[in-house]
Amino acid sequence: MATPHNRAANGEIAKTVLMPGDPLRAKWIAETYLADVQLVSDVRNVYCYTGQYKGVTVSVMASGMGMPSIGIYSYELYKFYDVENIIRIGSAGAYTDKLKVLDVVLADAVWSESTYGQAQSLDMKNWQYPSEELNRQIKDTALKMNKKLVSGPIHSSDVFYHEADANDVLRKMVDEEGLLCVEMESFALFHNAEVLGRNAACLLTISDSLVTGEELDADDKSNCFCGDGRAGPGSGYCSLNRMSASGFRAQILSPATVQNKE
Repeated sequence: MATPHNRAANGEIAKTVLMPGDPLRAKWIAETYLADVQLVSDVRNVYCYTGQYKGVTVSVMASGMGMPSIGIYSYELYKFYDVENIIRIGSAGAYTDKLKVLDVVLADAVWSESTYGQAQSLDMKNWQYPSEELNRQIKDTALKMNKKLVSGPIHSSDVFYHEADANDVLRKMVDEEGLLCVEMESFALFHNAEVLGRNAACLLTISDSLVTGEELDADDKSNCFCGDGRAGPGSGYCSLNRMSASGFRAQILSPATVQNKE
């Protein structure tokens, strides 16, 4: 059924959805890795594509930025389109010098100061968790592909620009909880999955380090994560690593991995 934010008809969205934040990333992933691709929704330019990957029907849909945005799209996918699995694939900033730019992180827990859960269902918890089975399958796939994968707790934030005093308090919490990196969506995604009895995971590529200052600029981020072919500083380096990160993400869609929960 169509919703205020999605025009796809029943049956046009697969049981498993890859969910980057950027609509252009969704477009590139779908057109690069899926066969028989169809654009099934473009409401507010938030693209949703459905196609085939090695005989498995898969959808790729953008979430937009932040918890309110992914909260809407993931809830509608789970609730109204009967989606079983959503894998968020995005970028993150590293909190530790053990993570380098373009490392891939799998969240095994997410902490947030957000009140999303409280507002949505009176859930007061500061921690949310992914599907253990989905994470296990992702780890198994990484091992089979001989791809380095770092797993651990991450931070999901409502705020991109913190004032100094707030940042000092946050830094103390990050250190106390041992959080590896920060992004802005997974807490709401995991919460919705828990509320609706569905599966969720979060797979992130490190785009910058809040410890060392290493970072990709805007053009390099586009080249790394979208693969649009634009020339930019470091584009050759990013193109090589893009094959590693994006290829790994696509391989997760193998038939053995996307078995849906009965």
